[in-house]
Amino acid sequence: MRRDHRPYIIKKIWFGFLKLYVRHFLEPQLEALGNNSYVVKPWHVEVFGEPVTIGENITLLASPDKRTRLTVWSDRKDIPGILIGDHVLISPGVRISAAQEIVISDNCMIASNAYITDSDWHGIYDRSLPPEKASPVKLEPNVWIGDSAIICKGVTIGENSIIGAGAVVSSDIPANVIAVGNPARVVRELDPNRKIITRRDRFGDTDLVNMNLDLQEKALLKGNTLMGWIRNMIMPSKRD
Repeated sequence: MRRDHRPYIIKKIWFGFLKLYVRHFLEPQLEALGNNSYVVKPWHVEVFGEPVTIGENITLLASPDKRTRLTVWSDRKDIPGILIGDHVLISPGVRISAAQEIVISDNCMIASNAYITDSDWHGIYDRSLPPEKASPVKLEPNVWIGDSAIICKGVTIGENSIIGAGAVVSSDIPANVIAVGNPARVVRELDPNRKIITRRDRFGDTDLVNMNLDLQEKALLKGNTLMGWIRNMIMPSKRD
């Protein structure tokens, strides 16, 4: 389908349903969920264990073929678990698995299929038992994790740094660099003379952002009718 045939009012009702679903089915599984969350296909977001804490203005995406999983595997109740800050983007297929502590700081972006873990999950020599110790992982503010990258236990990635697609990060990455490969290594430093615009900078004024998005939706869906939408669902054509 080349365009959205829904009338504006139908799309507004749909977004209202998504918010209701998040409030009644997803939020109760979390320690906290901040204001202005935007969750796409929330029924494909899977939460296991606790605690999982999410800040404000989260963009959390999932799809039928790429479920997003936030997992805390521990029998302890005094661990930090998964801590996700404000204005974070998590794309479809991301898996975050914590045995102790994983921190995703403000403005981080995590691309599809990335995997972040703070544990090996099995002992090296006795593989019938879990490892004796997990090592916390921290993504400092405004880190960008590329598609299918893997962030291993004990790793800290410095502020503003970018991890390339498919990289395997097994040791700390400093701030303001680009790292790629397996194992990941720094290949470039970011230009210190260029300002980095964060998601908070772009989307921090939520009232203005929501107003502009609403105006765009009205313009995009202008002229759509209920009968046209139903016809498109039953008998789509090449013009759709």
